[in-house]
Amino acid sequence: MQTYKYRIADLNVLITFIHSKIDGTLLLESLEPFRVEELDGELLFELLVDDSYKVIPKEHCERIKVFDTGNGDTVVDLLDDGGYQFIIKDTNKASCALLQTNKDFSKCRCALNGNFSMRNFGLNNVLMLVYAFAAARRNTVLIHASVVRKGGYGYPFIAKSGTGKSTQVSMWLRHIPGCDLMNDDNPIVRFVDGECWIYGSPWSGKTPCYRNVRAKLGAVTRINRSEKNYVEQQPPIKAFASLLPSCSSMKWDKEVYDLICNTVTRIVEHVDIYTLHCQPNAEAAQVCYKGIAAKNETNVEITA
Repeated sequence: MQTYKYRIADLNVLITFIHSKIDGTLLLESLEPFRVEELDGELLFELLVDDSYKVIPKEHCERIKVFDTGNGDTVVDLLDDGGYQFIIKDTNKASCALLQTNKDFSKCRCALNGNFSMRNFGLNNVLMLVYAFAAARRNTVLIHASVVRKGGYGYPFIAKSGTGKSTQVSMWLRHIPGCDLMNDDNPIVRFVDGECWIYGSPWSGKTPCYRNVRAKLGAVTRINRSEKNYVEQQPPIKAFASLLPSCSSMKWDKEVYDLICNTVTRIVEHVDIYTLHCQPNAEAAQVCYKGIAAKNETNVEITA
């Protein structure tokens, strides 16, 4: 038995391997910056990893849907006790992980399958999924974004895949002094004591940026390709509609979905949401920085 303790965005996670064929530390490499010796406070969730777990037969569950995540299919079943069963497959349609949860995702178990790459893919998807839905009850959302930090504030960029989130952040890193990359795919946003914070996470897409850091959420910016570079602030209704699709959610679970919608509403109430109409160039970064960061910093300095 191998047990590992983590604090991710100041929330406690416990992972235990039983009868595992591979050393857990190898599968959890991206979580290492979040590892702690002791956990202070209650658990967000506990995950047992045991390859002996079997699929619950269809007479004890109801098929919700098969989702194409872009990296493979995820099969979702509702269990008789109100919990869930997920079967996570890769792009070759091979089953990499079986996940079974209770209703609030606080108690979970999974079985991994295949070679190291498949198991690593399956476990990381399991952990990201469980974290997103367990944390919904803690005023927390996991968003699909690339986020840069400047002057104590985090600025996430959201957009459809391939539209230019990472490109815009790279322009900030090159042309705006004092910036650093917090996360390139799945940062975490939380309300803590009435303030909105953004955190690095163990999930960062193709960029290995697994940083245990946080910053106040400065603004959220959606990327829109355009011939001209300019920033447009979104009114509340459009801001909500712009941000919600970027958050990990379960529309079929009304309780979880309502919690996520409530957190997105709070973000919109506390933080400005913008659209950056832009080309992928240095001028766009300069225009964006002036447009979204000026109110957070007394001295705005940029270089060409």
